[in-house]
Amino acid sequence: MEDTYIDTLDPEKLLQCPYDKNHQIRACRFPYHLIKCRKNHPDVADKLATCPFNARHQVPRAEISHHISSCDDKSCIEQDVVSQTRNLGQETLTESTWQCPPCDEDWDKDLWEQTSTPFVWGAATYCGNNSPASNIVMEHKSNLASGMRVPKSLPYVLPWKNNGNAQ
Repeated sequence: MEDTYIDTLDPEKLLQCPYDKNHQIRACRFPYHLIKCRKNHPDVADKLATCPFNARHQVPRAEISHHISSCDDKSCIEQDVVSQTRNLGQETLTESTWQCPPCDEDWDKDLWEQTSTPFVWGAATYCGNNSPASNIVMEHKSNLASGMRVPKSLPYVLPWKNNGNAQ
């Protein structure tokens, strides 16, 4: 039994695709291939059902109930369920003592106290406070290398802009 278990874990083992019998896929790529091939062969996909214990098992719909009763992966799931139910009885759940830390922030209050104007790209910003520099226009600093500039238009058309076309 150990040999077959190790054999199924071999990522280089070749598996036959259930959608196209000519496809031999490495085990490590098999789940990805199944998704891709299922989309490419919808007629075959309609005739197959996925095993609830292992998504790699694609079985003809007429045989799915027999497969479910005899699937090797079923025993792994059942063992996990049994061990979890045993552990629930043995463990005593402790009540959490975690408390939310105190919060001094009030975002609504900060929003109302905010006196600066909203940021608008490409618009000059004036100092609005009563400082000596209140009449000075503050230039936007650019982190771009010299000789580069910010684009003047977007590389795509915004859906709410009709570019002057009457509709």
